[in-house]
Amino acid sequence: MLWIGLTGGIGSGKSAVAAGFQHYQVPVIDADAIARELTAPNGAALAPIKALWGDDFFHPDRTLNRSHLRDMVFTHPHEKHKLEALLHPLIFQNIQAQKHIHTSPHGYGLIEIPLLAEQPQFQSLIHRILLVDAPDSIRITRVQKRNGLDEAAVRAIMAQQSNREARLALADDIIDNSLHWQHLDEQIARLHRFYQDLSHSQP
Repeated sequence: MLWIGLTGGIGSGKSAVAAGFQHYQVPVIDADAIARELTAPNGAALAPIKALWGDDFFHPDRTLNRSHLRDMVFTHPHEKHKLEALLHPLIFQNIQAQKHIHTSPHGYGLIEIPLLAEQPQFQSLIHRILLVDAPDSIRITRVQKRNGLDEAAVRAIMAQQSNREARLALADDIIDNSLHWQHLDEQIARLHRFYQDLSHSQP
């Protein structure tokens, strides 16, 4: 089966594109959803997180204090690397397992990996990279409306991600998500046909 890596910077609209492909019954594996499951109650990452940082990063009910952990890794790059070293192998293994159980009537599926440019080890899981692209100004506005952050906070998050030029250089296929939803749907439909043809041409 052909696997497409769906990626894009914050606010680019990856979720909307994933939903568009799911409309065609294309399976989508979501790396962020896997990460949330790993850190949910009874998740496989909780014990290692507690071993690294202790009880201060947990609520009294023993659930993870996500905002506290997020603030810590955002301001301390070394701690961020430690968290990634813990989570990424677990996410990688989970994606591999899900690939084996998913089937598709179209011969292909998507793996949504937001930071694929920053995490090259995940590229071994996919055959092509589909980038959802939009200008920085549009992405900033979307994140402000969605998350209630000010522009400085959004730009600080963007600064920790690969720049737009690096993502464009990595992509095999690009969806422009800077216009209206009809334009987005047309691009998804075109790529759906293309990926079906490509999957059928695989040996």
